[in-house]
Amino acid sequence: MADRLYFRQLLSGRDFAVDDPIARQMVNFCYFIGDRETGEAVIVDPAYAADDLLGLLEADGMRLVGMLATHHHPDHVGGSMMGFSLAGIQDVLAKAPAPVHVHRNEAEFVRRVTGVSETDLVSHDHDDTVDVGAIPIRLLHTPGHTPGSQCFLVDNRLVAGDTLFLDGCGRTDFPGGSPAEMYDSLQRLAALPDDPVVYPGHFYSPPRASAPMADVRESNMVYRPRTREQWLLYFGG
Repeated sequence: MADRLYFRQLLSGRDFAVDDPIARQMVNFCYFIGDRETGEAVIVDPAYAADDLLGLLEADGMRLVGMLATHHHPDHVGGSMMGFSLAGIQDVLAKAPAPVHVHRNEAEFVRRVTGVSETDLVSHDHDDTVDVGAIPIRLLHTPGHTPGSQCFLVDNRLVAGDTLFLDGCGRTDFPGGSPAEMYDSLQRLAALPDDPVVYPGHFYSPPRASAPMADVRESNMVYRPRTREQWLLYFGG
């Protein structure tokens, strides 16, 4: 299956949306995941530039069959942020209709932020699987940054969104955030078997764009507290 896996990590402001100052400032990662044999692919967090992303996918000989949203913030799915209107899943849908896979607890937030229809969204629970051709993508519910944040595990690659960065984790002081839930989510990710490679939602730790979970556990300050009480003392706000 590893030979069939199509996986690309793309940086906003560099690989797509190169003329967008917000994209360059926010340094979001977008991901393509697909099956090379069938040519099917999904886009994780398609913000800023629908034409660019679809063009890159087409240039690789792949076709869009879905989108995956880690969470509802506009720099990941589009919408209004800091007085700016960001392109996102709604713009992709206008050009290439495809289901948008979200966690059940995030669906209404995604709908409100992006303006997409409820029928465009497919709601999931923890540990659901989305198959892209013969490539299974495991969906992990990781609340803390938002109520329905989710990460994606595919072929020992963990697409972590804003739940876990190589250094630090997503903020928990936004509406819907929870330090206690973030602690539980981080522990769940740290306990994943086979030391998956972490692919974060932002390029906050250059020059590293990814790292094995073992390295992240060793170096990331969010794993220094050994108990929930210590975590809440340091990161509970």
